[in-house]
Amino acid sequence: MLLPKKVKFRKQQRGSSRGLAVRGSYIAFGDYALKCEDRGLLTSRQIEAARKAISHETKRGGKLWIRVFPDKAISKKPNETRMGSGKSPTDHYAAVIKPGKIIFELGGVTMETAKKAFYKAAAKFPLKMKFIVKE
Repeated sequence: MLLPKKVKFRKQQRGSSRGLAVRGSYIAFGDYALKCEDRGLLTSRQIEAARKAISHETKRGGKLWIRVFPDKAISKKPNETRMGSGKSPTDHYAAVIKPGKIIFELGGVTMETAKKAFYKAAAKFPLKMKFIVKE
């Protein structure tokens, strides 16, 4: 699973996620890509599950690029805890996703293989995804 080696601050505020993705909104490395159409958070577990699905479907052929990294600390209070008593410790890490962000890129495989692999990977995410081809 992906997570930062070291962070400057252990806990983060939620922040706002307005606007469209400017960085990482075009295909830079591969021939095919999985692009997000919704906004939200992708956890490191979801990214790893999708990566496994893609590598299984392509039979580890071609090259896969992961274009997102979960660097936002998400904190969670334990069950049956009373309100107050400060902010809870970090539970997991997530990547902030805006509409238009490319999640995965794939090269060195046929279009049918890439489409099938990305379709299976999109099922692992809670957001709406789209298959795109390099122009």
